[in-house]
Formats: sequence, C-alpha cells, structure tokens
Amino acid sequence: MERVTAADYHDIATPADPRLSPDGDRVAFLRREPIDDETTESTVYLVDADSSGGDPRRLTLAEGSDAEPRWSPSGDRIAFTATRGADDDRQQLWVLPLSGGEARRVTDVVGGVSEIAWSPDGERIAFVQSVTADDRDEGRDLTVPEGYEPDEHPDPRVVDRTVYRSGQRYFDGRRSHVYVADADAAVDGATGGDPAAGIERVTDADADFGAPEWGDAETLYFTEEVGDDPDDSVEIAIRERDFSTGETETVHETTGWGAALAATGDGRIAFTHAEAERVSMRQTDLRVLDRESGEVTELTGGLDRGVGGAIAPQWGPDDATLYYAAPDEGKTALWHVPGDGSAEPERLCRPGTVAGGTVGGDAGAGPEEVTVAFAASEWDHPGDAFVYDAEDDEKRRMTDLNADYLAERAVGEPEEVRFESDGTEIQGWVLTPPGVDPDGDGGADEEYPLAVEIHGGPHAMWSTSGTMWHEFQTLAARGYAVFWSNPRGSTGYGEAFTQAIERDWGDVTLADVMAGVDVVAERPYVDESNAFVTGGSFGGFMTAWAVGQTDYFRAAVSQRGVYDLTGFYGSTDAAYKLVEGDFDAVPSDDPEWLWEQSPTGHADAVATPTLLIHAEDDTRTPICTAELYHRLLRKNGVDTRFVRYPREGHELSRSGEPAHVVDRIERIARWFDGYSEHHDAPRALDRSDEEGLSAADGEERGEENEPGDEE
Repeated sequence: MERVTAADYHDIATPADPRLSPDGDRVAFLRREPIDDETTESTVYLVDADSSGGDPRRLTLAEGSDAEPRWSPSGDRIAFTATRGADDDRQQLWVLPLSGGEARRVTDVVGGVSEIAWSPDGERIAFVQSVTADDRDEGRDLTVPEGYEPDEHPDPRVVDRTVYRSGQRYFDGRRSHVYVADADAAVDGATGGDPAAGIERVTDADADFGAPEWGDAETLYFTEEVGDDPDDSVEIAIRERDFSTGETETVHETTGWGAALAATGDGRIAFTHAEAERVSMRQTDLRVLDRESGEVTELTGGLDRGVGGAIAPQWGPDDATLYYAAPDEGKTALWHVPGDGSAEPERLCRPGTVAGGTVGGDAGAGPEEVTVAFAASEWDHPGDAFVYDAEDDEKRRMTDLNADYLAERAVGEPEEVRFESDGTEIQGWVLTPPGVDPDGDGGADEEYPLAVEIHGGPHAMWSTSGTMWHEFQTLAARGYAVFWSNPRGSTGYGEAFTQAIERDWGDVTLADVMAGVDVVAERPYVDESNAFVTGGSFGGFMTAWAVGQTDYFRAAVSQRGVYDLTGFYGSTDAAYKLVEGDFDAVPSDDPEWLWEQSPTGHADAVATPTLLIHAEDDTRTPICTAELYHRLLRKNGVDTRFVRYPREGHELSRSGEPAHVVDRIERIARWFDGYSEHHDAPRALDRSDEEGLSAADGEERGEENEPGDEE
C-alpha cells in the first residue's frame, strides 16, 4: 500500500451541498476535485437515493465552477449558480430541465448570484447579489451592458464603513441586496426581449440584506442588518415582502452572528438567535415567529448545544417539525423539535463530519419517517454522499468518489483519547504512522516524533475527518504520531465549555493541549523529546502562544495566525467582535493588557524554530500581525521563515489553489523534518526555496521523503 502524500490532494474528490428531490428519489450534489495547480472543478451530479441506479451522473459542464444546486418544487428542474468563461468570475443563475436539453442562463448581473431559493409555485427564484448604488441606478444589477468592465481597483480607495472588506474582497461601496428572477427567463434570448425584464429588485437601501426564504408563493422573507452602525451591530431585522401588494415591512428583530431563516406557507418563520451581549461567546438557539399571533417561541434554549453546522435549519415535510444541525463531541448531529415548542429537541442522527444536507419525505412525514441526504467524511474516506432513512434507522452510502485512490493508500484510523485538564474532560485523537500498533501496547518497533495540531475558531470543533483528513493522514504517513483535540473554548460540549476561555485564550487552551500531549507522550511509540506544533487561525495564535510559554516543542509552524490582538482588532473584518466579546476589551481602554494576551507580547521568550505561513489577501486574520511577529522573531535571532501566498485568503488550507494547498502541507512537514531526530533531512533554512517540494522544477509530483530519507 502506498502512503498518503501532500500531492495526493490533486487526486481527491469531495461532495458538498446534497439536495434531496421533492419525491425523495434522487439527490443532486456538488462534486469538487482539483484539475490543475490553480483550479478546482465543481460540477453538479445526480444519484439515486436508494443507490440502485449505478454511478452518479454529471449534469453540468466542467467549464467554470458550479454551486448551490436547488430542486424546483415540482422536481423537474434544478437551479444552480455557475461561472462560465475564464474571464468572468461572477456566479450567475442557471436552470437545467431534467427532461433533457441544455441548462438555460437566467441572469447576467454585475454582482454575481448567491443564496438562491425557489418560490413554492416554481415560477420565481430569489437570490442575493452584491452591488453599488451606481450599479442600481444604472440597472447593471438587472443586466450588464455590453462591453461593461467594472473598476475592481479604485484609485484611491475611499473607505466610509467600519467593516469595509471580507472574503478576499473590498466592498468598495457594494451592499448585498435581494432580487427575484422569473424562472422561465433566459439571457440568451430564448424568451425574447430584455433579460432585465425578468428580474425584480426587492431591496434598494444603503444596507445589507440576505437569507431570502419563501413562505407562500407571494411572500418572501429576508434579513437586513440594522442598528446605528450596522457594521458594528449584531441586530438583524426580519423583513417580509408581499408581492401581491408590493409592500415590505419588518416583522421581527433578532440578534446574532447573522440569521438563518426557514418559513412555512402559513406564516411561521424559524430563525436563529444569540444574545447580543458579548455575542461571540453565546450559544445560538432556534426560535419561531408566528405571523398570525405575533408570538415568538424559544425551541432549543433547554439544550446545551448551539445551533450550527453545515445543515441549515429547515421545516420537515409535515410543516410542523424543524430540523437543524449542532456540533456534538466531535461529530455533527441532526436534531428535530416541534415548531410549537411542545416538546424538547431530540437527536435524529449523528452522521459524522457533515458538509451539507436536506430533509425530505412524503407529505406529512414526521421525524420517524423522514429521509435525510447529507455529505459526510469519516476517518476512512475524505467524503461521500449518504442517505439516512429514519424509518429503518439506516444510513446508506450513495457514492464512492475516491474508491480507486483509497484502494491503493494506507489510511490510518485515529484513536479517541479522553483526558482531564483542570478537572474538565477533554476529547482528542491520536493517529499513528502506518504499521504502528494504535493501542500503544508495545507493537511499535521504534519511536516516532509527535505532531500536535490546534484548531482555529476558537469556537470551533474538530473531528476525525472533514477538511483536516488529508493533512492528518499526510503527516502520519511522513512518520509522525499526530495528536489533535477540542480544548476548552470549542463548540460541541456545552456553553460553559465554550465560555471557559473568557479573557484567556492562551493559558487555558495551552493547559488543555499540553494535558493531552502528556497523555499521548506516554505511549511507547511516541518520542516526547521530538514534539512539534502547528495550527491555523486561532490555532496559529495558539502555536505562537505555546512557543512563547514553553520550550517543549522542537519546532513550530504557525499558520494565518492572530499575533497581536490590537492589530487584529483594527485590521480584521467583523471578527474584531471576538476581541470585544471573548476578552470584554477594546484597545483604547486596555492596550497593555491586550498586549500581554497576545503572542507578540511574549515574542522575546521564543527560542523554538518557527515557520510562519500566511495568505496575502486574508481579511479575517490580516497579514500585518504576522509581519510584526516575524520581525520580532528575526530581531531575537530565532530560526524563522515567512511564507506568503499571493491570491489567497483565509480559506487557503480548505479551498485555496491546489498547488498552494499542497505546498503548504509539504512546507509544514519539511520544517518539522529539519529539526526531527527521526528524519534524515537538513533544516528548511539550509535549502533552496523549492528543494524537496512538489513545485520544484523537474520534480515529479508526489515524490516526498519518508522517515529516514532525505528530501
């Protein structure tokens, strides 16, 4: 069996956003796979829900990138968004008839299309696009004039907002607005006339709107960010547009990190809510507004698990039961609760690490009869599409996207470990190199170095799979015992557990991580004198914090981290609320204290060789604090290197250019190898920039060193 390598990323396909057809017979989903060093292909596939119809069938062209497949209410069409053409990265709305024929383009709008939703009668599709006031005045949000080229780089760039960039993009006057398109319209002229005639602008204020959700065929609900300064507010208005009268009104206000909506035809609106005070540490719950009575019912407040994850809240086939996802001790659980609050939530299934899903079934079906389509990854595969049948309590696998790849790879099974830290039980996992006895009872012939991984967030949760599957398996294949955990501050273990790092990201988390390291280091196959640490985002913060507090680790790789809380507060997008919420502080009031809570405040104590990895277009953890930390390490004579990835944002490790994703993993391993007594490799600092990497000229992709070999 071959070992997993970083370059294998090019050969791994993953599913996302599965959607169950209205009759429950078929599932549409996205299949994503790298096709070259710069591009990942994303196309819509169709598979029978009972797995009897053979292999999945591709529905859309490979050109461009598809997203958001959505069934029409009658099940005879699928709407999706897609880019088409190398020079146009704007997602547009397309509709594909399943009876035969080509997909029909519905929009040609300047702001791109997202968050699409069919009306219950199948005649209209709501969507969101991000546009300027000039775009609206000139009608470019309805149809783009021939030859129009947007100004992507204003000179100078003038900023008049508290939050002015996000997702690798400056707003530059753009606001997100809600639109409705005629589902039978066509840009290519098939319907005749101006394509703009088939699009209606629903919102037109200097505000951000989103989350469109239909009630009945004439009623559309959506959200609006409100407050004295909406950028600096967590207040959200739920708005209603009545197309029969053309009137729009606010029906309720909530608070939280954005709001998800789900509505019924008789005027019940489910929405998410989190308390506004120090919202970053609050549990998100589910509530229902009854439009007729005006009553709001709290549904999940008694459950110590926050609403969240890749399955959005949705009403079931009976229009009486709500289904939603919640992180739950290293897995995603799907829960159900009566919409009238007459009973407490119950767990329907706990399928693993989920990347989207939908609930369906015959009209009127309740929790005992529904079907759930979902995409999930597990320790032994990076992702497939599944169906869960509640009546039989059975999970069926519909795809085997990586069968050929997995048949030739030695994939290890992580072992769960539970340990105590300051009287609190912590969940973690350890993955051993191929051939090592995972029980640690003497089956290993030699010792192996330990690679410790710390997750981001900080309010997030890791499992045995998901987006880290490939990285964990690669490091294990390179000869490292890999340990990761969900320390206090993580989600999935209750609100008190999440809030345990209040005003103390560093020491509390480090205590938990090191408690786990102590347990794992007792294994006979682990060489505790050869330990390494890495992490991204908050994990980057913690990697830098760790090497400023202890010399336990031989080397560290800190990725897209937060190194100075004051610099982070001033340069990040809306994530500055983490400083206000988690630390109950702002730089103007507590500059010295925030410095002490930052890795930069302890940089003078660092002796551990530390590699810094960052994306140049990261607006979540901007590169400026990494530049500061790197300079401090250099001034202090620490072995360090700064690797910057152009064209990448905060999602580099998950959805960056394939060559960059591979390069990042290889650089982590190469940095560790150079300080490991178990790898016969020179320091990365003693090599050329590309030596030993897949990107090196003349080197075959996938030729990486194994333990004891030179790169």
